[in-house]
Amino acid sequence: MGRPSAAATALLCQLGLSAAIQWLGLAGSGVSWNESQHCRLLLPEQLQLCRRHLEVMPSIVRAARRTQQLCQQSFADMRWNCSSIQRAPSFTPDLLTGTREAAFVHALAAAAVAGGIARSCASGELPLCSCGPGPSEPPAPGSRWGGCGDNLSHGLQLGAAFTDGSARAGTGGTPGLRAVNRHNGAVGRAVLSDSLDTRCKCHGVSGSCSVKTCWKGLPDLADIASDLKSRYLAALKVTHRLVGLRKQLIPKEGDARPVTEMDLVYLINSPDYCTPNPQLGSLGTQDRPCNRSSVGSDSCDLLCCGRGYNTYTEEVQERCHCRYRWCCSVVCRRCRRSLERYVCK
Repeated sequence: MGRPSAAATALLCQLGLSAAIQWLGLAGSGVSWNESQHCRLLLPEQLQLCRRHLEVMPSIVRAARRTQQLCQQSFADMRWNCSSIQRAPSFTPDLLTGTREAAFVHALAAAAVAGGIARSCASGELPLCSCGPGPSEPPAPGSRWGGCGDNLSHGLQLGAAFTDGSARAGTGGTPGLRAVNRHNGAVGRAVLSDSLDTRCKCHGVSGSCSVKTCWKGLPDLADIASDLKSRYLAALKVTHRLVGLRKQLIPKEGDARPVTEMDLVYLINSPDYCTPNPQLGSLGTQDRPCNRSSVGSDSCDLLCCGRGYNTYTEEVQERCHCRYRWCCSVVCRRCRRSLERYVCK
């Protein structure tokens, strides 16, 4: 067996810090995952699962990369733009202390892992699983069940074992923080489960679609991220306290609605992310591009927190005066145009 690279060894040291989503740092590990010794890059609670199911690790690494990408896309026009996720596994307090933002990331990461494994089963990438089981309900008239559906049940089982490992083992933060992280991970998987829908392919002469073969498939993870973004905006602040014989997550405010299994929850209020504050994980919004004509979260008024903005002119080149040339190409000229840009003070 070869020894881990210097970069992998450095990552191993960082992952020694116990936090439920530090495995997102695997997105930049560059490890091929062809030897069980690489499992030492993980937390102890995930180590045994990795060794038993080494073949699933490439799917988990892809899930880490997709989680980072979609989080930044989902919040690109907001004060907190998820740029701190790129620091994985050395997260800042915005993703370590039970904030609303951490709730979103835990949920999305859990959904990404479960969905990634479900698809890898269906694609034949994983030797110990295959297509998902056929639906129990009868097919629609003119349809039949067939094809190879995403194996959601296997993805949920293995995904939960991996992403919830540290929370179940009692490591990584206070009991309340572990309970919140575990709850939000379950929300992500529940949203994923609800998204499983019917996909069909037509068969027939000249595309007549006289018969349809159908199966159950998952949507793109971007759809799950969009759903979770809505739940992020409606998240409930909770406390972890004894109710009867066991501790539960209950709303912090007495008049708030009860917590459901589909609610994202958080423990502490987030800063406004307007100004830099390393102790709170806030990078501030200075020099962020803003939209002067918008009334949404990307507007110069909201994004710049009332500080105002600077205007500058940028010259861009673009295709223009395009015409079709027989046969068969389009010929264009290159034109210069000046654009006004706006950045927060």
